[in-house]
Amino acid sequence: MPYLTALENVQLPLYLSGLTPARQRVRAEQLLYQVGLGDRLSHKPSELSVGQQQRVALARTLANEPRLILADEPTGNLDPALAEEMLDHLEGLHQEGVTVVMVTHDPRLAARAQRQLRLVEGRVSATEAVSTG
Repeated sequence: MPYLTALENVQLPLYLSGLTPARQRVRAEQLLYQVGLGDRLSHKPSELSVGQQQRVALARTLANEPRLILADEPTGNLDPALAEEMLDHLEGLHQEGVTVVMVTHDPRLAARAQRQLRLVEGRVSATEAVSTG
């Protein structure tokens, strides 16, 4: 939300879930610190880099502790270093038991998945289980 600060953006789903304002703030601050934005709480999206905006979106996604995350090109607008950082966050969530479904056109990103589905002309053309070691 362009007119909300990073903190307010992360508080939004917490507000919708009925948490008190004090608990919203504490949880939102924790998440922003977790994604490396503890020093950007009062910044609006226009005052943040694209990578920082992506991390605010990740924090907002995590606010209500989802068991499933749908990520559509989560690294699409990021430089390689920030893309790697975002993938590390998503892999960490997966290791904690969160299911992450990611859409990507980048074969290097897809190679990091445990399972891949390929869509060709709207149909699943192949599925692969990927060995993780």
